[in-house]
Amino acid sequence: MSAIVPPLFRELRGLADNYWWSWQLDGPEVFRDISRSLWETCGHNPKKLLAETLATRRTELDIDPHYRARAQDLIARFRAAMQPPPAPPPGIDPRVSAAHPIAYFSAEFAIHESLPIYAGGLGVLAGDHLKSASDVGLPLVGVGLLYRQGYFLQDMDRSNWQSERYVDLDVPSMPIERVMSPDGRPLSVTVIIHRRPVHVSIWRVWVGRVPLYLLDTNREDNEERDRWITGHLYGGNQDTRLVQEMTLGFGGVRALRAIGLTPSVFHMNEGHSAFLTLELLREGLAQGAPLEEATKAVKAQCVFTTHTPVTAGHDVFGVEFMDTHLAAYWNELGLTRDQFFAFGRRRPDDHWEPFGMTPLAMRFARSVNGVSRRHGEVCREMFRDFSPEREPAAVPIRHVTNGIHVPTWAAPVARSLLAHYLGAGWEARLGDPGTIARIDDVPDAELWEMRNQLRRYLVAAVRARAHESRTRNGEDPDFIAAADHLLDPDVLTIGFARRMATYKRMSLIIHDQERTARLLTDDERPVQFVLAGKAHPFDNEAKRNFQELARWKRPIEHLGRIVYLENYDVSLARFLVQGCDVWLNLPRRPLEASGTSGQKVIANGGLNCSILDGWWCEGFADGNGWAIGAELDDGNADAQDDADAEALYRVLENEVVPLFYERDERGIPAGWLARVRASMRSLLPTFNTDRMVLQYAREVYGPPA
Repeated sequence: MSAIVPPLFRELRGLADNYWWSWQLDGPEVFRDISRSLWETCGHNPKKLLAETLATRRTELDIDPHYRARAQDLIARFRAAMQPPPAPPPGIDPRVSAAHPIAYFSAEFAIHESLPIYAGGLGVLAGDHLKSASDVGLPLVGVGLLYRQGYFLQDMDRSNWQSERYVDLDVPSMPIERVMSPDGRPLSVTVIIHRRPVHVSIWRVWVGRVPLYLLDTNREDNEERDRWITGHLYGGNQDTRLVQEMTLGFGGVRALRAIGLTPSVFHMNEGHSAFLTLELLREGLAQGAPLEEATKAVKAQCVFTTHTPVTAGHDVFGVEFMDTHLAAYWNELGLTRDQFFAFGRRRPDDHWEPFGMTPLAMRFARSVNGVSRRHGEVCREMFRDFSPEREPAAVPIRHVTNGIHVPTWAAPVARSLLAHYLGAGWEARLGDPGTIARIDDVPDAELWEMRNQLRRYLVAAVRARAHESRTRNGEDPDFIAAADHLLDPDVLTIGFARRMATYKRMSLIIHDQERTARLLTDDERPVQFVLAGKAHPFDNEAKRNFQELARWKRPIEHLGRIVYLENYDVSLARFLVQGCDVWLNLPRRPLEASGTSGQKVIANGGLNCSILDGWWCEGFADGNGWAIGAELDDGNADAQDDADAEALYRVLENEVVPLFYERDERGIPAGWLARVRASMRSLLPTFNTDRMVLQYAREVYGPPA
């Protein structure tokens, strides 16, 4: 006999199938409080949590009036939020509708830690884009891949060398559903890869009002090697990357057609999905349009966002890969091999140039943009050979500066405090000058207590993670016990966490090891660092940086003032951006396209201390954070590292540390809090994804020029 499920829990099951709960006040907590231990065991997956909750616990909570009130309030808010918006966002193209939405393609989406199909900032940006589209009522669908092993889990051995571990996703327990055809059968499409049919399943994840469609080749009717096309994110070799991008581009368009959607705009979030342009071209030619006319029709539908000025970030494929996998496509298109290859070359007549996904996307996009003002300038210089007759400033590449989804990244205590003084729903009114001005009404004592609470919570989370990690690695019992004393909840806490590409320069933190040690060991005004991040599996230089850091900190490890946390993910990121007093960003200019991690600390009362690159070139103003070094770069990497390290130490020693520890008669750092308010006042209105999505809607998704 099956257990009776109380009506309240049946409604919670419906709510668990939509990630809307994940960015609501009291949303995660309503599920977490069913069973905190089970919540952790289930990887913060509410669907799995509810399935494994004992009937006695469900009954206990069902008759608990306090819990019922909280759960019913969340359910009522969910029902209201899922209603169609009364009107489309102002200024968007009227052709954008539920029947003709924006189709947003990305190789990765970071919606929540329980759906680990992301690696870093690109995925976080894509996930935040979908959430804000839902919040502002923009008709949009996401298209990506369902990686059955996600991105790798990071393990650090006793020598502090990173190794990678992959774990199968438990798809049946996840808030994800197969897309069904009208006759009730699972919907699928087929893509030709290496002259053989590969069948692709279509799954749907709900992100508020926005559906995210994920493609999956792990099917019994595919050959074993084809089942692994969607095995893991950014894994394998060039061959793997190419067939994944074929599946995303060709398969993504076919999936939308099979679902019955006719998008008004196809948005390529980075070049991974650029093959969608060739599928649209194939459709036009199949309908009898001449090549030139079909090409113009594709261009009228497509927009492209590039996210990196780093050459390695732009996928290119050699002739041998293209011949192996795509020979059938140029025949189907009625093109010669040279015509086809020209689409993916910056110099179409250069037969030695490999096929590039960025040139392909740019060639078929009506709009191309970078992700910050500085990145737009870099892109115009990088791609000036697309418009050789123009000066770089006139190359038609614009910028739309990235933002972050504030409700996702602001801590509940911060959201509640700001709601008290800015009014309920302040997160949706960040562009209102009157709302932002009320930040000055928050009393020093309450703002400082919020910061202290978040720092204490971070310290507790770090200790728990370190204890678990050291135990798992079989460390010495004394070293495991020492994890319970890491960090100090009253000490200035500086965070540095991101994808550990070498150009991010974590090593600058210990560029002058004696000066760093003095900062950490100062008895009166100490500093502590919390570090996290994953190196790409093939980036041995970044892995060696981990070992160098570990060797350096070993003599002062007993102080517990510099901690490296393994297996960085969005769950850990939330603790860090909410709890750190200062967020450090040290990229080698001009290689940071945007760098949104620093934007996540703003609503939490954290301050940015950053190289002038990416979004900080626009965000920094005197009094709202700190700039490190000069904005210009002379091209000498070693000299730039030396100069930037010296600038970093000067800023920390002479400005950041003294200001934090300068207290008034109440024990409050009033000068520090003035800077926190300036940061919130000047940065929150601009560096959020509601503003970003609406800017895309008005300037990029609108009628083609």
